[in-house]
Amino acid sequence: MTAAITAMITAVVGVLGTLLAPVFSQRHAARQRAEEAEQAERRRLFEERRDAYTAMNRASRHFHTLLKDALHRIRDGVYTEHDRDQLEQARFDHRDRYVEAQMVVPERILDASRAVNKVLARMDAVTKRLDRGLAQEGESAERALLELKEAEPLLAAMRRAMRADLGVED
Repeated sequence: MTAAITAMITAVVGVLGTLLAPVFSQRHAARQRAEEAEQAERRRLFEERRDAYTAMNRASRHFHTLLKDALHRIRDGVYTEHDRDQLEQARFDHRDRYVEAQMVVPERILDASRAVNKVLARMDAVTKRLDRGLAQEGESAERALLELKEAEPLLAAMRRAMRADLGVED
């Protein structure tokens, strides 16, 4: 009787195994697909953040460079309408990259960007006043160029924060 019971149990386990194997296989495949989808989403979010950082960094540095160029040209008396248009476009691009980044980057990166933006916006206002001949007392292209240098360590700090957030090590 023991052999018969053993055979019966073996047969039942065999039948159950045959019936349940597709269920277990399906559950395993579903779990694997879910993990792959989660990994793909993490990768997409990482790439979105990296792209936002690249655009923010590029726009901030370009705006900084064009402000510096504008102040040199104003100082030298050779500032043109083309220069004004380029600076205006850089200002808009800088603003647009910041607005886009607000939706995908951490607050500490936005804080670093705001610190840069404070200096750039202040120097942009000075540049406009100098260009229009409406400089306030003590404002000059030379002084503005010195004050614009305040943005350089802030730009570097912003870049370092972005790189650290992306896991880039020096």
